[in-house]
Amino acid sequence: MIEDQASSLRKMNQSRLIKVIAVTGGKGGVGKTNITLNTAISMAKQGKRVMVLDADLGLANVDVMLGLRVEKNLSHVLSGECTLDDVLVTGPHGIKIAPATSGTQAMTELTPIQHAGLIRAFGELRTPIDVLLVDTAAGISDMVLSFSKASQDIMVVVCDEPTSLTDAYALIKLLNREHGVFKFKIIANMVRDVREGQELFSKLSKVTSRFLDVALELVATVPFDENIRRAVRRQTAIVDAFPNSPAAKAISQLAAKAVTWPIPSQPGGHLEFFLEQLVSNKSTGSQS
Repeated sequence: MIEDQASSLRKMNQSRLIKVIAVTGGKGGVGKTNITLNTAISMAKQGKRVMVLDADLGLANVDVMLGLRVEKNLSHVLSGECTLDDVLVTGPHGIKIAPATSGTQAMTELTPIQHAGLIRAFGELRTPIDVLLVDTAAGISDMVLSFSKASQDIMVVVCDEPTSLTDAYALIKLLNREHGVFKFKIIANMVRDVREGQELFSKLSKVTSRFLDVALELVATVPFDENIRRAVRRQTAIVDAFPNSPAAKAISQLAAKAVTWPIPSQPGGHLEFFLEQLVSNKSTGSQS
């Protein structure tokens, strides 16, 4: 099956491949969801068809941050009540959001069969997309690791707190040693300036280079910005509400950079199930 999917990928034109990026961080409170949504909206402004998967399956908040009304979510997809296309809601600039549930313990403890069902749901997706951004839950649960290792690029959001660096290191360590992930893109969030962001990155790099075989890349330094709080209260994205603010400019630059990251034409060392399922499905459809 995996060989068949790899064959399908090699036959696809680069323009038909889908970029899959996980946004994670190890701990909560580092601004991960805010980064995800604003990056998605910035990409949409650049003409990309973007979907955000709220992968914090039991404590969803992506739709709340944008003030969107959600009638069905991923739990309804898993129960077989509807398809993934049926639960998608449209956000600013046409971004699509796959909403999860909030306050549902069962969604945080999916069985392997249920997890496989979620994967199959993506294989049946009919909505055309160019980029899938996966907003993972906090922590280092199996679900976080699974969504992260399934993506082509992993953006790890850190801030200048000891627990943030410790948890980010733990996440990177697990993905590296147990799942064979070697490359990580780091976002220094809520920093005073670029220099502080670089120092934060240096702290993390020193520890990982000493104990792990990984390559880290600092892809963005997002400054602390009071406008983020104002935008959240308005349930809007800062790139829309305050586009000229320091944080909005930094995230817009990140999005412009991210859309240029290469998309592998075949699976890498770890199973990229989103890409494989989506492209395999498209390839099958084009031959029928």
